[in-house]
Amino acid sequence: MNKIAEIKANGKKSSLSTVLSKMGTLLALALLLLFFGLASNSFFTVGNLMILLKQASINCLIASGMLVCLITGGIDLSVGYNTVLCSCVVGVLVQRFGITNPIALILGGVLASTFVGFVNGTLLTRLELPHPFVSTLGMKNMIWGIALLITSSTPIGLNNKGIDAVLFLGDKTLFGFGFPVSFLLVLIAYCCFHVFLNKSALGRQIYCVGGNPEAARLSGIRSKNVLTFVYTLSGFMCGLAGIVLCGRIGTASPTEGATFDTEAIAACIIGGASFSGGKGTIWGTLIGALLMATIRNGLNSMQAPKALQYVVIGAVIVAAVTLDVVRNKMEAKARRLAAK
Repeated sequence: MNKIAEIKANGKKSSLSTVLSKMGTLLALALLLLFFGLASNSFFTVGNLMILLKQASINCLIASGMLVCLITGGIDLSVGYNTVLCSCVVGVLVQRFGITNPIALILGGVLASTFVGFVNGTLLTRLELPHPFVSTLGMKNMIWGIALLITSSTPIGLNNKGIDAVLFLGDKTLFGFGFPVSFLLVLIAYCCFHVFLNKSALGRQIYCVGGNPEAARLSGIRSKNVLTFVYTLSGFMCGLAGIVLCGRIGTASPTEGATFDTEAIAACIIGGASFSGGKGTIWGTLIGALLMATIRNGLNSMQAPKALQYVVIGAVIVAAVTLDVVRNKMEAKARRLAAK
């Protein structure tokens, strides 16, 4: 009887820990919103909350691509400057070539970023590198250099250039109360990711490649093709984020994006993804990205110094990595107890 009671108790603890794991990030977001709402009278205004969603949009788009890389047990450190590259390509096409056709500009920028993602995937799979850390870090510096070269290290203004249809995604709002078009794009993209990751065969293969590479190989999954696709998809999402960035700041600046990669990683890890692979959900990533945006927006509403904001954001990133380590240890311990 004691043994049965012990099993039931362990089951309840496991169930409780699962619920807390899934709801913990949402609870943290709610507490942050409450804290900043009490600390600043301007935080809970409709206008500020819409600004928060607009601020979160770029990180949300980049983080969705980062998520699929993390699920496979990899990482893409080039996402920040890949996003910047897209905006710089748009700027150069407008300034030097006089192109104002919105379809041509969007295709040019997005294809450039998608190609970078494809190269990242190809380097990883065809050269059989042990981990994408080095290759994507190298690519990060290469594309930053390319962005500086093609813009002559000078920001290119995009306003009043006859490309309002391109800037629309990052600049315009809807529904009469300022709901950003960019966040509507995020919701559409995240719904597509949810269906893709949970309902498609390729989505399940992505989880399998990250969760158990040996089982994926034995089941006939072409892991190299899956990984190439994943990094290409990450590049594509950087391209969408780059188009939003054009409208968001109204310039194509090669010096933007220094923190885009770390904030995307933090959003994914806070949302339940892991560096060890095989885990993560798109909606958890959305909550993680909103949490990061809430911290930045809340500190701005409290008029905190910029330096302090960097300290806090850095502390959150360290805490996210620590959370991943602790979470993995707890899960490993639970598996050992279940095996007894």
